[in-house]
Amino acid sequence: MDSGYIALVAVVALSLIFDFINGFHDAANSIATIVSTRVLSPRWAVIWAALFNFAAFFFFGLHVANTIGKGIIEQNSIDMTVIISGLLAAITWNLLTWWFGIPSSSSHTLIGGLVGATLIKGGFSAIIWGPVLTIIAFIFVAPLIGIVTAYGFSLLVMYICRKMAPSKVDHLFRKLQLLSSAAYSIGHGSNDAQKMMGVIYLGMITTGHLSHGAEIPDWVVIACYSAISLGTLSGGWKIVKTMGQKITKLRPFEGFTAETTGALTLFGTAMLGIPVSTTHTITGSIIGSGITKRLSAVKWKVTYELLWAWLLTIPVSAGMAMVIYLIVSRFH
Repeated sequence: MDSGYIALVAVVALSLIFDFINGFHDAANSIATIVSTRVLSPRWAVIWAALFNFAAFFFFGLHVANTIGKGIIEQNSIDMTVIISGLLAAITWNLLTWWFGIPSSSSHTLIGGLVGATLIKGGFSAIIWGPVLTIIAFIFVAPLIGIVTAYGFSLLVMYICRKMAPSKVDHLFRKLQLLSSAAYSIGHGSNDAQKMMGVIYLGMITTGHLSHGAEIPDWVVIACYSAISLGTLSGGWKIVKTMGQKITKLRPFEGFTAETTGALTLFGTAMLGIPVSTTHTITGSIIGSGITKRLSAVKWKVTYELLWAWLLTIPVSAGMAMVIYLIVSRFH
């Protein structure tokens, strides 16, 4: 068995492990609102989210996967040590933030890991900076889109329902939240599962198992959607508490508007091939829905702490990947 094949098996295994961890780390993104409003129990919420994470396979193309596989690193500047180092750094950061209940971005830790290892291997010229800078910009753009669209959509829905009795509004949006949660889970799956497809694709190109410009194999697509769905099914309860309770208190109405606007944002970025953070997107949407009550309804101190975690994710992951690359390359 040649070393290239062994390295590819390692990349596939690490990619699916990352997808699984991404699933339970980001389960909060899909279920926090529906659990905190008590529309579904935690057990049924993760089953619901996992089902629609996988259903994303039938709704969207592979634009995000193509961005990761072809659009952020010059393919002739990468090797398997770069990919493995980036994955190990991303997995480590995801586990650390999950342990402390911090809803950081799985997307950004992956980008940071790959960029950091590539910088050590090939220098600044090995990075395709346009897409990378766009991804970094969306650290701020994604939550702002979520805040503005959720706030506007909430006001619109409040106006439509202004003559309804509060009990009837609550009953209606408990049902509608099932649909909005399903839509958000589809958006989450279409965005996050595809990132690992791009990484496996890079590995297959690097080892010569695929030619440049080839399509991503179906088995890679199904394996990645399955891994993230199984991860979601396991639930990430520490982060669910942060997302569903610590930012603002949610009712079914706010849960519905937050999930709907978050889903629409993710549908748009998935079609454009922009690997945004689903965590940032839903956090912004929760804030936008929450401030329709009053600004003080949002716990800004918690939001400020989350922002610091978001800003640190890419540079910390990049630094970890650099160190891991230097260690792994010595053994290699």
